[in-house]
Amino acid sequence: MQNQIAGFNIIESTLREGEQFEGGHFSTEDKLEIAAALDAFGVEYLELTTPIASPKSEADLRAIARMPRQFRLLTHIRARMDEARLAVDCGVDGVDIYIGTSAYMRQYSHGRSLQEIIETSREIVVWLKSQGIETRFSTEDTFRSNLADVFTVYRAMDLEGVNRVGVADTVGIADPMRTYNLISSLRQAVDCDIEFHGHNDSGCAIANALCALQAGATHIDTTVLGIGERNGITSLGGLIARLYTINRDLVRKYDLTMLREVEQLVAAKVGIEIPFNTPITGRTAFHHKAGVHTNAVLQNPTSYEAIDPADFGIGRSIDLAHRLVGWNAVRDRAASLGLALSEDTLREATRQIKALADERRITIEDVDAVLHGTLVVTEVGLS
Repeated sequence: MQNQIAGFNIIESTLREGEQFEGGHFSTEDKLEIAAALDAFGVEYLELTTPIASPKSEADLRAIARMPRQFRLLTHIRARMDEARLAVDCGVDGVDIYIGTSAYMRQYSHGRSLQEIIETSREIVVWLKSQGIETRFSTEDTFRSNLADVFTVYRAMDLEGVNRVGVADTVGIADPMRTYNLISSLRQAVDCDIEFHGHNDSGCAIANALCALQAGATHIDTTVLGIGERNGITSLGGLIARLYTINRDLVRKYDLTMLREVEQLVAAKVGIEIPFNTPITGRTAFHHKAGVHTNAVLQNPTSYEAIDPADFGIGRSIDLAHRLVGWNAVRDRAASLGLALSEDTLREATRQIKALADERRITIEDVDAVLHGTLVVTEVGLS
């Protein structure tokens, strides 16, 4: 398996896939605010809902097309000419065409044969290219499709000049090895770029996105905090964290200090808290508690951190108010308070903090009181 990742682009789909999230109901002002934040972060593409979805969807697409921006604006349409024409009229830079190719989708979604899919899509692609529009063709539900059928469609679209083809794990059943194998085979079959869209139903979206890049994909779909239909898709922050730990140069093109602001913004818009275990920006992402850990981190943070929080404008926290605290962490706290205490005094203070924490939940104020000598803990209680 190759591990080298060539150049890639993020297609940020919070304003398309993210609208399908349970709490996703963005006003025009919300969309403009989120778009501006993602533009400042540096995503290469922003994808919005098809303008045919509703009059408001069309108006919002036109509004974002007019805003000052660096990203390229995309919209996601079915393989229908009327939708393609409306999308172009709205002022987009690119159109993402999709159609289901699995037996499930062909039977229950649109009812077209493989040849009908190719002929319909070819007509739309040819017209879009004549309009100077960047064009992607995606097979929905790729991993439950007959891959011979999928590759036949991909090759036909590649010959028509699409900028990229899209692989979609629509129901989140792919695993990393399966993703790698499919993308690497597709890389040998087409000359155009390859996009990956992975749902997180079985918890593999970030890992699958990484393997797609390692196999030769060039574009990855993300949403802020991974919001989307059901369990959502690859999260923007999660992908950034995964790539950062491989090679920081892969993500230097983005303003990493904007990540927390972007996530806080979107979380507020959809009425959720940022989960505690969210990579990088979660409340406990750089929280250290165990004595052995805190001792090492105080000497060299990289001993227990693969990601430097300073690169994201975030600080780390050393937790002292608990029974697992080590005396080195207590020494560091005393120094920060301007207290010059001997090692024996510090070790005794540590013993008292542990004893107090065995009695009840304590706070940093309790720790400071012990260090200042205003709270003394004996073997039998407090004095």
